[in-house]
Amino acid sequence: MIPHPAQQPPSPARAFPTGEPGTRALVEHALATGHGRWWTDRRDRPRAVAVTCGGHALLAGDPTALSPEALAPLADHCVEAPERFLPVLDAAFTRLHTWERMLYIHTAPASFPPRVPHGVTVRRLTAADAPALAATSPAMSWIHGSWEGPTALAASGLGWAAFRKGQVLAVACTRFLGSRYEDLACATAPDERRHHLALACVTGLTADVTARGHRATWTCSRDNCPSRLLAWTAGFRLAREYVHHVAGPAAVSNPSGFGAAA
Repeated sequence: MIPHPAQQPPSPARAFPTGEPGTRALVEHALATGHGRWWTDRRDRPRAVAVTCGGHALLAGDPTALSPEALAPLADHCVEAPERFLPVLDAAFTRLHTWERMLYIHTAPASFPPRVPHGVTVRRLTAADAPALAATSPAMSWIHGSWEGPTALAASGLGWAAFRKGQVLAVACTRFLGSRYEDLACATAPDERRHHLALACVTGLTADVTARGHRATWTCSRDNCPSRLLAWTAGFRLAREYVHHVAGPAAVSNPSGFGAAA
């Protein structure tokens, strides 16, 4: 794969539609924030393109332009791609797991106003919160993956968190920022669950999204019952079901780049 900066998309990037909900907002997130990376099969007149950010990848273009080893940079990513890419994806990784997903769109008020425990404050993140965000439980570190770290997320103004004595207990953020939709994510410290902290953070964040003239979306696994319940309680309703593919390690590495198929 040949990498390109997030804010300098190659010409085939036009194959991705804009204004899309859910993880498809990744395309606009890369352009708007500078986080993520574009990849093409070759520098001149590329025929296939990928965009990656926060462990997710989208593919477009001509799959016959790719050899399996060319897709090595997408190892360990959640990949969304048209069905025509499946043969080369299947050959590229030691395993390719199909994951059933659900896309929700925020269309209703929260079922009830969240009540957080005494001593907990829920508010919008600021740049000064970066150290506290960096000090969260390792189980929560994925939350700032699409921002390439806690500093950028804290400074973005696109996150809410629950605090107790300066410690972050839960955080909700815009994972992928699009021109029409913002796909949200939320994480709670394992020993702080079931206290409505996630709901309080998501409720504050969705109000911000609406005020920006956007609509909030939520994506999760079909089997993730707690996430589905949180989404419903916060006012999200199911829009569609889809699948993405979880890529394992690369079957054959290709350090020289995202090369063309033979």
